[in-house]
Amino acid sequence: MRRDVTRHDARRAPGIVAEAHQLVAAARQAFPREPRPRALLADCARRLDQPLRVALAGSLKAGKSTLLNSLVGQDIAPTDATECTRVVTWYRNGSTPSVTAYASDGSTANVVVRRGSGTHGLTFDLERLNWNAPGPREVDHLEVEWPAAALANTTIIDTPGTSSLSREVSLRTARLLTPGDADGDRGMAAVSIPGADAVVYLLRRLDDADVRFLEQVGAGTAGAQGISGPLGVIGVVSRADEIGAGRIDALHSARDVATRFAGELERTGLCQAVIPVAGLLAFAAATLRQQEFTAFEALARVPVDELAAALLSADRFARPDIPLPVPAELRAQLAARFGLFGIRMAVTLIRLGVRDSATLAAELTNRSGVDELRSVLDVQFGQRADQLKAHSALTALARVLTAYPGTSADQLLPRVRTLLADVHGFAELRLLGRLRTDELALPAPDLAELHRLIGGSGVAPHLRLGLPFGTDSAIQRAEAMAAVRKWRARARHPLADQFTTTACLTAARSAEGTLSLLPE
Repeated sequence: MRRDVTRHDARRAPGIVAEAHQLVAAARQAFPREPRPRALLADCARRLDQPLRVALAGSLKAGKSTLLNSLVGQDIAPTDATECTRVVTWYRNGSTPSVTAYASDGSTANVVVRRGSGTHGLTFDLERLNWNAPGPREVDHLEVEWPAAALANTTIIDTPGTSSLSREVSLRTARLLTPGDADGDRGMAAVSIPGADAVVYLLRRLDDADVRFLEQVGAGTAGAQGISGPLGVIGVVSRADEIGAGRIDALHSARDVATRFAGELERTGLCQAVIPVAGLLAFAAATLRQQEFTAFEALARVPVDELAAALLSADRFARPDIPLPVPAELRAQLAARFGLFGIRMAVTLIRLGVRDSATLAAELTNRSGVDELRSVLDVQFGQRADQLKAHSALTALARVLTAYPGTSADQLLPRVRTLLADVHGFAELRLLGRLRTDELALPAPDLAELHRLIGGSGVAPHLRLGLPFGTDSAIQRAEAMAAVRKWRARARHPLADQFTTTACLTAARSAEGTLSLLPE
């Protein structure tokens, strides 16, 4: 019994993208002369071969563009409230920087990029666009190509605020992540598919609008039919340094807020994790200049009480009449780039012994929370990219087949739904999310082991088994076999409820899948 299940999982896991390709290709043959379903299915096929698509979403001024800059480590996303922040913008890896505007009819126009001085960053000029077709047009979305390592395996989609004063602006994000629901139109002509494989949702506070939007992302337009939206959703308490009014312990306060948000979201299972991040500090640390480090060194020599009085507000800190050993203009730039929290943190670190700009940048990055976010994104999204892309493609395929019945492609729908329900990688992701919503009646060590086995710390065999890298394969096989026996036995416990039984069986299947990857 165990050997059969193990062999079955080993065959399916590496081939989920290939099988999704085959199903999409078979469906395309059923629509030889229908342009709309063919276009949707062509997009399904393309996204299987492209990098993972991760959308940044959240309310107005939640800090999405700043977080994007901090994740990439470069100033590539405009953060000022200009027209370019009101449209969906795709950031892809490219050999040379370029920005292209797209209209809804496919027309394109090159966008001029203007880089401001000081702290103004860059701006995309959308005022004077020369379209490659005659006539005026509105920008549907922007595509940015930029040479950045962070974009090599991930396409990041920056979206307008979900609570914009303009309903049309908010709908642009809704159409990308919850197509069809945005306009309340479920007709065949309106069938479309989510543009993202995973979502990072930024929270400054948790209100009903956030919960409703996350529910729409999770359910998608066909939730009643069991077809879900993106599998991966990570919550970020953004601008975390502002929660504590810029105090040195601001991130501790933000972590408490993140814990409370996570607790509230646990009732619905809408996020797989909630992490506090000071995006402004993370980006400033990634682009720290020697002049700024020298300024922090000078400020560190100012008496503590005197500097604390100057840091009561950003305006006060930048006033020319405040006697500090740093020019007022440079102080204003520090306040804009680092915030009061970042200034206090940088000065404190230098007082504690940091002696060079590289060390300071690393320490500030670590304290910003962005490294923790990168780690979670890697475990939840990066290491499961094929599963997430396959889930998006299969979800899209199910939408199309449901909306356009009456062809030979109808016979594909049962297999598509079986894959969406049964692929073990999908089950692991769902369980990882649910473990944050429901409490299993298991001892803490067993909970930690279960979380690790289903990929909560990474999907490599040694990480699932809690063993050091390079551990002998015979030892890994023995650990995996023991895990299979243990979690199968736990699943058969007569007092276990349904959730516990399902979780234990999932852990056992994960152990079996791990065993199948190890050499005999």
